[in-house]
Amino acid sequence: MQPKKALVVRGGWEGHRPVQATELFLPFLESSGFTVRVEESTELYADAAELARTDLVVQCVSMSEISAEQVAGLSAAVAAGTGFTGWHGGIADSFRASSDYLQLVGGQFACHPGKEPCERRGEAEDNFLPHTIDITELGRKHPVTEGLDDFELCTEQYWVLHDDLIDVLATTTHPARAWQPWQRPVTSPAIWTRRWGAGRIVVTTPGHSLDVLENPNVRTVIERGMLWATRTASAS
Repeated sequence: MQPKKALVVRGGWEGHRPVQATELFLPFLESSGFTVRVEESTELYADAAELARTDLVVQCVSMSEISAEQVAGLSAAVAAGTGFTGWHGGIADSFRASSDYLQLVGGQFACHPGKEPCERRGEAEDNFLPHTIDITELGRKHPVTEGLDDFELCTEQYWVLHDDLIDVLATTTHPARAWQPWQRPVTSPAIWTRRWGAGRIVVTTPGHSLDVLENPNVRTVIERGMLWATRTASAS
């Protein structure tokens, strides 16, 4: 059996430490039987022949820009069976100006609510809030999250705008606090999958910093997501 091929694409905003974050998962991919190619830009998305030979794309590119040709190439490859996955802003806050990319992924970062104004110090921690990742009923039997219990994090809590084509494996709820403009709690998807043609997509929204990525629950979801999203025999 030939080894699976993984393409790791990283870059964008350095605050999410794309190099260090993706390096955490390279040993897992290699030990899982992948040959891994790492690229520092999205240019390869426009190479249809290369993506056709790729079983899994792991993306960590926060914000940034992408060409229409590159988005079209990525979308076509996923529809033909190439898996696509990532975490936090590297997949859910990528290429804000591209509606075609948003349609592919199915959800986009809107904000991460912060602490009470009087507690803010002008640092990243101003947006770190204790919150729960709640596994859904679907999540309790899905291969990506099966066997995991609800878990607690203190980091950025993503508020996500999304469509109904995603399968939500976990949610997180933003409470209505006195200093916020919303009047009732808002529940956002925190982990979801999406079928796109013959391809599978997995999005994990926690992952702002290396310590969050090393959280056993978060890391388990990301690693399982890589395996689940990988091209299957039926999609070849």
